[in-house]
Amino acid sequence: MKKINLPTKITLARIALATFLILGIVILYLLDEFQVFSIAEVGNITLNDGGATINWIMLVLMLVFFIASMTDFLDGYLARKNNEVTDLGKFLDPIADKMLVNSMMVFLSLNFASLAEHQRFAFFLVIIMIVRDLVVDGLRFMVAKKNVVVAANIFGKLKTVAQMVAIVVVFLNGFPFSYFDYNWPAYLHISDWLCYIATFFSVLSGIIYVKQNIKYLFKEGE
Repeated sequence: MKKINLPTKITLARIALATFLILGIVILYLLDEFQVFSIAEVGNITLNDGGATINWIMLVLMLVFFIASMTDFLDGYLARKNNEVTDLGKFLDPIADKMLVNSMMVFLSLNFASLAEHQRFAFFLVIIMIVRDLVVDGLRFMVAKKNVVVAANIFGKLKTVAQMVAIVVVFLNGFPFSYFDYNWPAYLHISDWLCYIATFFSVLSGIIYVKQNIKYLFKEGE
């Protein structure tokens, strides 16, 4: 059995952190749903007199998410630097990204009564991005049968970066932009625009994935 290299181990660590976050948010949701514990009970950090705040629990979750997100850049950097790019790494990296990113987007789209307005990721955007991932993953699975590994392209990476930035800002209730945009119209806060940008790159990269790789589905004799 081939030894797992360091970049792949880092990717596996990201999967572990994503699993930890998922378990944590499931517990938080259940406690909130059954009115046992509310996120707001922990208290908020007040940013200004206009009502901009950051919740302590959301801050802790954001820090764990941020650390996990940084491993995405670290494993790719080390893999390229040390010439350790492997098919296993190419396969696990998008899985780790989607476990981490999609679970957080779903969490931030849930209707927690205790969450502030800016701590929302519009549900229709989450649906669009998850459907995109299902299409790309389905294509990746089908072409894998033909011994083709669909690696992430630059637009896929831009999508991931845009999603991670949007998630961090939403976790922080729009900070640092909430200092001045807290009274802007709904769905037009800077945190909302970051979510729109992430959705744009998600759809764009999905179209590119399909366009570049759908040909493998119709290869004759395979």
